[in-house]
Amino acid sequence: MDKIAVISDIHGNLPALEAVLADIQQRDIHRIICLGDLVGKGPDSSKVIDIIKEKCEVTVMGNWDDFITKPAEFEALKWHQKKLSSAQEAYLKELPFSVEFMMSGKLIRMFHASPRSLYDRIQPWDSLEKRLSLFANTEYTENIKGSREPDVICYGDVHNAFIQHIKGKTLCNVGSVGNPLDLPQASYLILGGKDQDESPSSFSIQFVRIPYDIEKAIELARAVEMPDFEPYVQELKTARYRGLKN
Repeated sequence: MDKIAVISDIHGNLPALEAVLADIQQRDIHRIICLGDLVGKGPDSSKVIDIIKEKCEVTVMGNWDDFITKPAEFEALKWHQKKLSSAQEAYLKELPFSVEFMMSGKLIRMFHASPRSLYDRIQPWDSLEKRLSLFANTEYTENIKGSREPDVICYGDVHNAFIQHIKGKTLCNVGSVGNPLDLPQASYLILGGKDQDESPSSFSIQFVRIPYDIEKAIELARAVEMPDFEPYVQELKTARYRGLKN
């Protein structure tokens, strides 16, 4: 079987990315797709971009990758922007919206948040209608099979790893490498099957969770006096989103 590792939402967390890439290498997987949000939240956006450019076959754009290249109002965002070179900003601006391909007879489509927008957030507990809308063809998706909708959707954005089988289709979220909000371990998945093959055959989706050095990630942020430090620590240690009230 061909194997493809799929990662997402690194958010400038270098120790988490290094741990995930080491696990991928140990499994002898040579192809990696990234579903965006390389930057922000964590202190090492610049280093993460350079690593992703080297290691990933395809990287699609995330919402952070989009707005970090635009004029900023908030000082915290300006801090993260200053960490990037002009070449890195140009790289982020040129990232594609989505990627799709055939594997073991299944049409697989991947994007960051939804087929309509980088900012359209859909959670695993949202309505069936909302979740099914992730399979829609839009002007932003490649639609390599014309009007045929994908059999498998993989996306990022919500930092919650899950898989659901809905009306004969498969919906999965990759989770987050650097800012998981379901449990405090880095997340990625592995697709297994016959790549670029239109004939139905064996196909698998495997989720992987990787412990990493959270204290090192915290120390890296502290050392550079990163803004929003305490909320960042809370999220890394508890996997609880900083915006939750209870």
